[in-house]
Amino acid sequence: MSTIYKDSLVEMTDEEVVFYRYYFPLGGDRHVPLSQIESVQVRQPSFLGGSWRLWGTGDFRTWFPQDNQRPKRDRIFVASLRNSYRRIGFTVEDSQTVTDIFKERGLLQETQPS
Repeated sequence: MSTIYKDSLVEMTDEEVVFYRYYFPLGGDRHVPLSQIESVQVRQPSFLGGSWRLWGTGDFRTWFPQDNQRPKRDRIFVASLRNSYRRIGFTVEDSQTVTDIFKERGLLQETQPS
């Protein structure tokens, strides 16, 4: 596996995405194969859209790994998983690079208003 993007929040390889500090309360990482991701939405941060969700869930559907700087981020990503009601909401340090990576892989959905 070769790393195509890495920061303090996520690591993306050609096969998977690793969400750092995913599990509460111990902060274990979650590895999600790219083949399990159905689509990714890129959203503008908003109060109801998760900009202040530092860790956990607000709607019991979307889980956010820990990011204490989330309110300062310029975009929020929401990954829908295949055959699952659950989603993963996350932020990254370089949102344009990650947007481009998901777009190249055909996983990016049109931006949805929050």
